Amino acid sequence: MKISIIGAGAMGGALAEGLMQSEAIVPSDITIADPSEAALNRFSKSGASITTNNNAAAREADILMVVVKPWLVESVLKGIKPTLNYQRQIIVVIAAGVPSESILTWLDKGDLVQPKLFLAIPNTAIAVKESMTFLVPVTANSEETDTVLRLFDELGQCIVTEERLLASGTTLASCGIAYAMRYVRASVEGGVEIGFRASDAQQIVLQTVRGAVSLLQATGNHPETEIDKVTTPGGVTIKGLNEMENAGFTSAVIRGLKAGMK
Repeated sequence: MKISIIGAGAMGGALAEGLMQSEAIVPSDITIADPSEAALNRFSKSGASITTNNNAAAREADILMVVVKPWLVESVLKGIKPTLNYQRQIIVVIAAGVPSESILTWLDKGDLVQPKLFLAIPNTAIAVKESMTFLVPVTANSEETDTVLRLFDELGQCIVTEERLLASGTTLASCGIAYAMRYVRASVEGGVEIGFRASDAQQIVLQTVRGAVSLLQATGNHPETEIDKVTTPGGVTIKGLNEMENAGFTSAVIRGLKAGMK
């Protein structure tokens, strides 16, 4: 299976990095296109094919990933449309806020054959095969969906969902990774204030977060169930949690998520 990625920016580059670590794909079957040769050089060293020509990347792909800024999607798709073979190729567009209706209009060739189109929203943890990805089969059948789902499952976890939920998924997982990073940063800074070196504080916080995630995944428990296990009456944990809530912790998180939807 040959995969081409158009766009080697933050998300496209992260996707390429993840794919090159996949057990299901060999680097030589990956082609990455970008107008910047500097952005491409690091991938050629890992065995992928690189090009500054979008049509060259699109021509031989079995699965074509278009990973560019939302305002560039129209021009990129119209530019490669003559090259695309809708009967053979699967097209995955990764660009927040670009509706499938517009994409299908831009890809319309004036006949009855529609592209096999997916919308997808991963996050940058796809670079280390730990993405939370949302996948919308727009005009694809179940077999094609299984193919693309297996690919993204190799790069973390993937949920097949409806297009109306993509904005929510973007906020919760794609923006959410930045929110999680901000919590880590705040905790590290707090760790320094209470006496640890910054490097030690970061190690402590990262392992603590990793442990919390692993515990919830292993048990399936609600977070509050695990919180109750460490909040003894009159203890330091409940005092810390209440102080955070007094400063609006939960409210701030929810308000931040809702703000990301606007």
